[in-house]
Amino acid sequence: MASSCLHTTHFHSIQISKPSSCLPPHSNTQITSIPFPTPHNLYNHCHSSRIPPSPTVPLKATSTSTSIHSSLSSPNPPISKEEAVLQAKTSLSTTLEKPLNNPKLIGKFKKLKQPKFRVEIPVIDDSPDSLSQLALDFFGDIPIKRKGSPIKTLILWPDASLKESATVAFQSHSTIEHIDIPSVAKTDPRILNSADVAIFLAPESSQLALVKRVIDAFYPKPVVLFNPKWAFEEESNFGDLSGFVGSFDVVYSFMGLEVRGILSKRKGMIFKCVRDGVVSGERWNVFVEEGEELKVVSSFKARPTIGEVENVLYNLMAINSPITKSVKFIRGLVSNVTGKE
Repeated sequence: MASSCLHTTHFHSIQISKPSSCLPPHSNTQITSIPFPTPHNLYNHCHSSRIPPSPTVPLKATSTSTSIHSSLSSPNPPISKEEAVLQAKTSLSTTLEKPLNNPKLIGKFKKLKQPKFRVEIPVIDDSPDSLSQLALDFFGDIPIKRKGSPIKTLILWPDASLKESATVAFQSHSTIEHIDIPSVAKTDPRILNSADVAIFLAPESSQLALVKRVIDAFYPKPVVLFNPKWAFEEESNFGDLSGFVGSFDVVYSFMGLEVRGILSKRKGMIFKCVRDGVVSGERWNVFVEEGEELKVVSSFKARPTIGEVENVLYNLMAINSPITKSVKFIRGLVSNVTGKE
């Protein structure tokens, strides 16, 4: 059985001295609450940064009493690994249904855009057995609806040990093939050609050039980047490959965060969960803990940078506590899902 622990080793520490001039406007920000139990577990391997007391302009936001549980503006953030996997699986399956049911694979008058999606579910254990079990939980019974023949999935792993572990875990799934990225050039091309969708699971940044070549060869069929090993903040340093990585539509992602005061600390997350296959319609929401609830304090149309989230939290905490001490950013699920004491 898969572990119920979620986490990832990527984290980012932030030095905050004053709000940046690039602070986005908050006139369209909504605050929406959800029931959220008090976390019993704390983040690990975090670094904090000092924030000097400083007066600041209050964060402007319009309040609403609508619960996220019943709101159409945003789905619930997950409180367990099982719920996170289910949310992400539902998001991806509904998003893949349209391209996988599209009979016109290649346009006659113009080149179609290749469907490229990205899913991020942080995990504590990235051993071969753990990752293959996560892949099995996710792709073993993913509910993609398509008329006619079953969907054939190709999962590409970063190395041979992960591929071998997955082959054992998926031995009863005849419609799912596995290859490792370094050996892709030696693989029978019929395996690639017969697949309906390709999943690149936990690829390394050093493999991006090869990943791009494989994806270009797989055109026009859909591809998925699942739990890439690099952090979002690194992508601007990928040179010519930055645009390629940025061309993937994120259907599910979150990043944990913590704001620490002298006598208290508040937790939250950056969260996106696409519903009904409408990638362009879902926003990135910033949640912050208030009492035993998480509330949306800001939302972004595009994936927010660390600086943008930093400014939101700086202003928010300055309103409530002039002695705010530090902010911690950790890529990972909110602390009570990490399974760590």
